[in-house]
Amino acid sequence: MDRFYIITNESKDERHEISKQIEDYLTRHGKICITDPEEAKRTKLDCAIAIGGDGTMILTARELLGRDVPLLGVNMGTLGYLTEAEIQNLLPALDQLMGDRYTIEERMMLSGNIKGMKEDIALNDIVVTRSESLHIVRLMLYVNGEYLTSYQADGLIISTPTGSTAYNLSAGGPIVEPTASMILITPICPHSLNKSSIVLAATDEIQIEIGSRRNKEREEAVVTFDGTDIMRLATGDRVKVKKANEITKLVKLSNISFLETLREKMKGN
Repeated sequence: MDRFYIITNESKDERHEISKQIEDYLTRHGKICITDPEEAKRTKLDCAIAIGGDGTMILTARELLGRDVPLLGVNMGTLGYLTEAEIQNLLPALDQLMGDRYTIEERMMLSGNIKGMKEDIALNDIVVTRSESLHIVRLMLYVNGEYLTSYQADGLIISTPTGSTAYNLSAGGPIVEPTASMILITPICPHSLNKSSIVLAATDEIQIEIGSRRNKEREEAVVTFDGTDIMRLATGDRVKVKKANEITKLVKLSNISFLETLREKMKGN
């Protein structure tokens, strides 16, 4: 690897001390470092280094969508399920990168289509939730064109295995090995006895239709992709979700298993 794109979460690295340390170290070893997003768009990249936490990793993965650039995360957050390097082992991690002592882990993504017009991609999840109002929303769930069930709930999370440790976990959904290929559906605060998640094959296509209120009034909801790109929905609108053609490539520097990482991250929680 010779050309690196360094992305910094300025709320975590306010003075760019960590990003500057990375840039200086790589430059001293004859590598090219790019920090400007516009320049990065014009440059062939070998690796992107995201400094922050899982949120920074997700935003970077979306920024680099379709460019086949491996991504290394430097954890300056809390849990950091996606990040591989910690501040205390930063320079040895960079040595491994430059010495080609790493593996690449592929993560599936989701593609969402709304109203047959807008399409977007998510690494973690696509979430359909109620709008600003406090009342619940009625959501009808279809799988491969067949009606499955409906929910009176605050919303639905459609998650990748990577996203299983994010909002899905907070909503009571299952934790899934992140390199698996499947789609998880988890209701958010459902007003029913059935609060179980549904796990589907990655080849399935999901549709979520916004229902009307009990008095047939127009319902309003929103859909988000990895917590961003908010789009408003109304009664009758459908969000179609399926496995994306694109993937995210993560750089792995250690042989630590997902189970070991999970055990460590969940200590005290």
